[in-house]
Formats: sequence, C-alpha cells, structure tokens
Amino acid sequence: MSNVAERIKKVVAHVLKVDPGRITEDARFVEDLGAESIQSVELVAAFEEEFDIEMDEEAALSVKTVGKAKEFISALL
Repeated sequence: MSNVAERIKKVVAHVLKVDPGRITEDARFVEDLGAESIQSVELVAAFEEEFDIEMDEEAALSVKTVGKAKEFISALL
C-alpha cells in the first residue's frame, strides 16, 4: 500500500472514529464507514491539511470510496 493510502487511512480512522482494519480500498465512506454529511466535509478538510493541497469541494464530496479518494488525491499531488 502506498504512502498516500496509509495517510488516507489514518485520516479516515481519525475523522470517522473507525478501526483502521475496516478501511479498505473498496470501503464506501457513507455505507461502509458510517460517514454523515458533516463528516464528509470534515474529511475533505482533513485531507487538505494532511496533504497540503486544495480540493474542489464539490468534486471531493462526489468521491465515494477510499480507493477513489486515493486516486483523487494522488492526481493533485
């Protein structure tokens, strides 16, 4: 697993208060990890801080899985 994936996992575990073992590439933020809408916004902010990037909020909020988040963030790095 890449460094980006590990950092994403750390952020997701922290913001959503879930066991890192539940966070897989296929895990969906809402359905599998229990993110509520406010937590989705918090995740975007936490990813921006972790990776020192700016994300288009609407585009970022359309990302539904951990794997897609990795692709989205990697494209910005």
